[in-house]
Amino acid sequence: MYNVLDLFRPSRRRRGRWCPPEPCRPLSVGQIRERRFRTVRRGLDPVEVHAFLYRVAGDLALARRDAARCAEENARIRRVLKNWRTPGAYR
Repeated sequence: MYNVLDLFRPSRRRRGRWCPPEPCRPLSVGQIRERRFRTVRRGLDPVEVHAFLYRVAGDLALARRDAARCAEENARIRRVLKNWRTPGAYR
């Protein structure tokens, strides 16, 4: 039987570092919402799993929106500081 926790155990192939099964790319909100799992005899309730995935996708969307806002604010502050440090700038 396949154990999901094996993904997080150190790999012997890469000198004890964790080795993901596929290249690590950020998940999109759509990938989380559309993810389907195979049904097993003693599996989890599909309704609960999908409800959780939708909640995680919503939280991810909010986090990415907040990160974009922070990046914009940081860029604005950098521009202001750069202009403030410029010699001859109006103070």
